[in-house]
Amino acid sequence: QVQLVESGGGLVQAGGSLRLSCAASERTFSIFSRYAVGWFRQAPGKEREFVGGISRTTGSTVYADSVKGRFTISRDNAKKSVYLEMNSLKPEDTAVYSCAAAAVVGVPPRTFSEYLYWGQGTQVTVSS
Repeated sequence: QVQLVESGGGLVQAGGSLRLSCAASERTFSIFSRYAVGWFRQAPGKEREFVGGISRTTGSTVYADSVKGRFTISRDNAKKSVYLEMNSLKPEDTAVYSCAAAAVVGVPPRTFSEYLYWGQGTQVTVSS
């Protein structure tokens, strides 16, 4: 089982930047590199939305159209962490952001049902 913990959320003005981290717990260090990691977000009253993801070893990334060019996902398997760099933030980016792990090879899936393990989420609020 993989345990994930997100951090880095907060309040930022529109146009600003935030960097979210998704770290595997200490006891899951050895298996973290076997999983693709995706980022999802959910705003109040809205469905959970795929933000982007990164493959388990090659570092291939995929993004939702709404964040492409503004958000960047990277991972450091040695540190058992995945990062979501968010730039040019907009009020509509306000949501709870969660990372999740999927036991897939290749491009991370866009559907949340394919992810096995989830973090608790971190709030991102963008003020106008």
